[in-house]
Amino acid sequence: MGPINLALWVGGALLVWFGYQRARGPWARYQELRAQDENIARYERWRGGLRDDGQTGASVAMAVLRRQAQTGMAIAIAGVVAIVAGFVIR
Repeated sequence: MGPINLALWVGGALLVWFGYQRARGPWARYQELRAQDENIARYERWRGGLRDDGQTGASVAMAVLRRQAQTGMAIAIAGVVAIVAGFVIR
């Protein structure tokens, strides 16, 4: 175990933690908005009205939140790669 391995492990663990923290909030809010959107769609079908398939503020917000969550998960995946590289490098 050398200093490079230790640096990769610690750096990878920090990246995983940071990525998780960054993705957790937007993902939770995205799930809430998606549930509300599905509820509105069920109500519109029950009511018999046609739902406009155009872009809404909620759909834009869901796209932004999904992208933020994906960015956080990409950071976390980079951390996992760094941890694995710490084990592979000798």
